[in-house]
Amino acid sequence: MFLKLFLAFTLIPFIELYLLIELGTTIGPLYTLLLVILTGAVGAYLARLQGLGAIMRVRARLQQGETPAEELLDALIIFVAGIVLLTPGLLTDAAGLLLLFPATRLRFKIWLRKKFNHWVQQPTVHMRRYP
Repeated sequence: MFLKLFLAFTLIPFIELYLLIELGTTIGPLYTLLLVILTGAVGAYLARLQGLGAIMRVRARLQQGETPAEELLDALIIFVAGIVLLTPGLLTDAAGLLLLFPATRLRFKIWLRKKFNHWVQQPTVHMRRYP
């Protein structure tokens, strides 16, 4: 797990930087900066709209006396998409926007549900003793 986190926090910024430099040399630094700002603004707007919609669906389920599990999972994914969109870069903006589109969010939600089910079926805890 530590290796995955280390790679994520080191490789992703390097890839983002490389993409921004390459795009900056192709279309120019001003247009690159405007593109990053535009994708962030559009993503934040979409995340706000979809987040409010998810909250309304959670409330409706609660008022019906039902557990809003799917709606809460949607809200969590939209929240993560908003956080990812706040980080500057093209790769993270693309990932955040993909999480906001209902079709791709549904695929991610199905994958996430399978992971949750796998974690629940494997209730093992690994503990290490450090001297």
